[in-house]
Amino acid sequence: MQTQLSPEFINTTQGLEANAILRKCVHCGFCNATCPTYQVKGDELDGPRGRIYLIKQMLEGAPSGGTIHTHLDRCLTCRNCETTCPSGVEYGELLEIGREIAESTIKRPWHQEFSRWLLCKVLTQPKLFSAALKVARWLKPVLPTILQDKIPAQQQAQPWPPTQHLRQMLILEGCVQPQLAPNINATAARVLDKLSISLIRAEQAGCCGALPQHLSAPEHAKALMRRNIDAWWPHIEAGVEAIVMTASGCGVQVKDYGRLLKDDMAYAVKAARIAALTKDIAEVLIHENLSNITSAPRKIAYHPPCTLQHGQKLPGLVEGILLKLGHQLTKVEDAHLCCGSAGTYSLLQNKIAGELRANKLAALNAGKPELIATANIGCMCHLQSGVDKPVMHWLELLE
Repeated sequence: MQTQLSPEFINTTQGLEANAILRKCVHCGFCNATCPTYQVKGDELDGPRGRIYLIKQMLEGAPSGGTIHTHLDRCLTCRNCETTCPSGVEYGELLEIGREIAESTIKRPWHQEFSRWLLCKVLTQPKLFSAALKVARWLKPVLPTILQDKIPAQQQAQPWPPTQHLRQMLILEGCVQPQLAPNINATAARVLDKLSISLIRAEQAGCCGALPQHLSAPEHAKALMRRNIDAWWPHIEAGVEAIVMTASGCGVQVKDYGRLLKDDMAYAVKAARIAALTKDIAEVLIHENLSNITSAPRKIAYHPPCTLQHGQKLPGLVEGILLKLGHQLTKVEDAHLCCGSAGTYSLLQNKIAGELRANKLAALNAGKPELIATANIGCMCHLQSGVDKPVMHWLELLE
């Protein structure tokens, strides 16, 4: 793709990075074939190729109105198009640049600005989110159905084993997962304890930064990243083997710390080290002897989150572990497509998210499984809100 960036972007970091990505695109349209929103909307501007053109036009100085927000907001950032693209276009990075520039140059309606600010404020602070969730559970009977569906029943975490092994790993507690499903990380700790690995929680670590990053608040995201690095660094210096992620959405973000903080002189080297140490829990377990793990065989429909198969490029890893432990996995059509959760997407783009969830649940239920399993808290809650069948994190099947 030929480009002619306007003078204000030619020599900027964003402009140079965007230009390099744009020039890889050959207009083939393979990306649209696997884009969930293009399949739902049928609009060129709601597929990757159309969004690439919108970003290109904005960088070249063409007049841009609020419509660019509409189409960029509708992108799930599932990165399915990256898996499909024969030219290696880094669409996710280009989208990030386009959203940030659009956010800083094109005014949004006040209600959009407020809702995005509120989500960033509440969801990234565990104590604030915990308080909001308690109020929401109390008010649930009188809330609109769209909100009732988003409020899961309260879950109690089982015991966390003591730190007692020579092998030690860190775990990211996260921001919403400890409140929505506290047993996931506790399960990870107990499973690893059986493998003679102690899982350590760093008290000052919290939100990975993905939420503000996807809401075009990069400075907020970077502040959260730096806080996590500061909290983890003493443990890294003490020799922990890895930083374990049980939410694939957080995992893809933390693995990207090196790129996101590459221009930060104080944190660039540490961020790269953090990224290199970060592993999804499946990446840890696949290399361990699981003979001590007893898992009652179940008939499961597994949903691989986009952040695991397209973001972290780890397709088939969880499925391999479940099969090794004796579980039966049903066939799921279009397993590469997004369920519609995508962080805050299901709140901000509820109609599209609902359609995608309905399609995904139809595919997951086709094989008549006992339950549905996944690897990301957002997918888990989103799918559970649309079905009576149990939806759980796959780790919870290992106990």
